[in-house]
Amino acid sequence: MTTVSRRTALTPRQLTRTGERLSFVYLERCTVHRDANAITAEDADGTTHIPSATIGTLLLGPGTRITHQAMSVLGETGAAVCWVGEQGVRYYAGGRALTRSSALAEAQAARWANIRSRLAVARAMYRLRFPDEDPAGLTRQELLGREGSRVKDCYRAQSARTGVPWRGRRYTPGDFTSGDPVNQAVTAAAQCMYGIAHAVVASLGCSPALGFVHSGHELSFVLDIADLYKTEIGIPLAFDIAAEDEEDVGSRTRRALRDRINETSLLDRCVNDIKCLLMPEAVATNDDLDVVTLQTDGSHTVAAGRNYGGGTDDHDVYDNVELSW
Repeated sequence: MTTVSRRTALTPRQLTRTGERLSFVYLERCTVHRDANAITAEDADGTTHIPSATIGTLLLGPGTRITHQAMSVLGETGAAVCWVGEQGVRYYAGGRALTRSSALAEAQAARWANIRSRLAVARAMYRLRFPDEDPAGLTRQELLGREGSRVKDCYRAQSARTGVPWRGRRYTPGDFTSGDPVNQAVTAAAQCMYGIAHAVVASLGCSPALGFVHSGHELSFVLDIADLYKTEIGIPLAFDIAAEDEEDVGSRTRRALRDRINETSLLDRCVNDIKCLLMPEAVATNDDLDVVTLQTDGSHTVAAGRNYGGGTDDHDVYDNVELSW
């Protein structure tokens, strides 16, 4: 007999906030189980315990198996789970939002649906990336041109700083080893940043598809957010790793990026950036709300769980339905 309806639901205040979690944990060639409120990774070398409430995103690489109970505890604690390719450079699937509020999702949809506000967010994103330049009044084509020039300048500057030769961006989808070591490092850093951005976007309840710079892809907004930190964190770190050693570039880049993200509290910054982009008029967003309302005329909302059929009994309410499943 199922006991799903009897399970005590976690409240938002019981969930570890996105900004307080580890950026990501990458596992491959192991079996993932559950032990109390932790997950375990078991391989030939033994068993490692990982507190599930501290994980932002669990990246499952090739050779991993995960049990139903492990997925259950990850879902209860709000951790995102992504199935990825070897060395984390391909994304296959993922899901689950940490927040219970739709405030940011509604703000994102409203700003995306209006051409003017969509461009305003794109300009704000450019300003976050390059604070020394004012994009006010720039068209989309001008934004793209400026962004392309700044990224090229970043590659050249990092090449000069580290002494690593740069012959242009070279990446063949599905063939990670086709590029030179610095291109492999750039690819590994970019893919990890996509995974992190996806985790934050999903945890805040935003739509990964409604992008303001990128368009037409199910992860357009994820690409938008990941690009905010490309020239500041991803590219410089990739050149640092390539300058150290040309061997095992992919895994070393992932580990170094994970450490850099935790050192700089990037997850917390990413959460704040998304909120400021989508709800700039709000001083703060209360994402602890676990409230369902109904829409009525005049853009007003009324309490859910009540029958509005015109009866005189104010206590005529619907059966309460558990919203955690």
